[in-house]
Amino acid sequence: MEKRAYALDALRGYAIITMVLSATVAWNILPGWMYHAQTPPPERTFDASLTGITWVDLVFPFFLFAMGAAFPFSIGKRIEKGVSKIQLVYEAIKRGIQLTFFAIFIQHFYPHILSDPQDMRSWLLAILCFAVLFPMFIRIPVKMPSWAHLCIKIVAYGIAVIMMVTTRYAHERVFDVAFSNIIILLLANMAVFGSVIYIFTINHRWIRIGVIPILMAILLSSRVEGSWTQAVFNYTPLPWAYHFEYLQYLFIVIPGSMAGEYLRDWLKSGTVSTISSANIWQAIGMILLTLALIIVNLAGLYTHATIPNLIVNSMSLTGGIFLLRKGTGFIELWRKLFIAGTFLIILGLCFEPFQGGIKKDPATFSYLFLTSGLAFMGLLLLNIICDYFRCVKSTRFLVMPGQNPMMAYVVVDLLVMPVANLTGIASLLVYFNSNAWMGFLRGVLLTMLAVVITMFFTRIRCFWRT
Repeated sequence: MEKRAYALDALRGYAIITMVLSATVAWNILPGWMYHAQTPPPERTFDASLTGITWVDLVFPFFLFAMGAAFPFSIGKRIEKGVSKIQLVYEAIKRGIQLTFFAIFIQHFYPHILSDPQDMRSWLLAILCFAVLFPMFIRIPVKMPSWAHLCIKIVAYGIAVIMMVTTRYAHERVFDVAFSNIIILLLANMAVFGSVIYIFTINHRWIRIGVIPILMAILLSSRVEGSWTQAVFNYTPLPWAYHFEYLQYLFIVIPGSMAGEYLRDWLKSGTVSTISSANIWQAIGMILLTLALIIVNLAGLYTHATIPNLIVNSMSLTGGIFLLRKGTGFIELWRKLFIAGTFLIILGLCFEPFQGGIKKDPATFSYLFLTSGLAFMGLLLLNIICDYFRCVKSTRFLVMPGQNPMMAYVVVDLLVMPVANLTGIASLLVYFNSNAWMGFLRGVLLTMLAVVITMFFTRIRCFWRT
């Protein structure tokens, strides 16, 4: 395809950048809505009884949604080339294994895991980990036989295994496959199960949607003692890599795959419209409306103003449907995205009283459906900005990290902070803990460094891929 849906890269980039930002701001001096709703300051102790969501709680769902939206492009393109479904399933499983290894490897080489307090050895090992990840995940640009490429990757994986097995960790910790990065591990599971579902339902969208209520039924009935659903829920051949409860995130990935199909159909249709005066006002209206929907739901649910939030949502969603009632090209795409997002937002709000209110952990049905609906709105918003108004240069800081998310995810912990500590610059970060504004600025500066480094490697076509 000559044209690319930059909105999808931008959504993935937004998710990864805010993921880094949320992990690098000052630990406990910012307002509660700057952290996960269930880990409020100043102690930041997890409290499962707390309900509500913050912008931090949207980060992971948005990334999952973008993963699902990429299936029609990656898998769909392979099917069009004649690749068999068996081969695609093999590739999905292979990708899941690689992501699982990635989750285990990086978790073992965070500096605070290697030593406490951190020292030069831990920082150098973290940088070595970052370096080893390159031959493991990049497509080597040098022309050589395929067996040579494979040998390089095998050697890199071998080095990683030796590093994990022989390294001494803090607090007498030893290498353990069950010690992994949970975010990446969940992504690994979604890469396998989400891909397989998409492969076998690529031309049967309603069957794919039907997976959601079946999965929901199993999750709900698994609480019945002695039931077969409980046996399915509890069974795991690899406890360190898979649990049935991970599959609840398919509630986000599957709708994401539908959004990806909308995007791909729109690109393939050849009816991409040009900017017109009529569409401009609709586009501006949708920018304001989609952004307002995200902010209103965050504020309304964080403050537990559920009734006013429902009323404002109902009015806003109705207004959006009215605004997009006519038109083709971009308008047709926006209409599909908005209606799908509207359904999921309403569904999520209807589920809000269930399970004690909306929560990220353990994830409630309200959280899964609502965040999926808001992801539709986020994708629509970015499609207007990136693809309709063609703000390519101004959104490059989102698009380029979105094209290289694995690197962006670890670059602060495995490169930026170790280098900062080795050079003595890290000691200056203590001055950013004086107040909330400085604490936020700390996160912004570290995130900017992560973005710049990732953009550099993306620009030279150095991508980490599974």
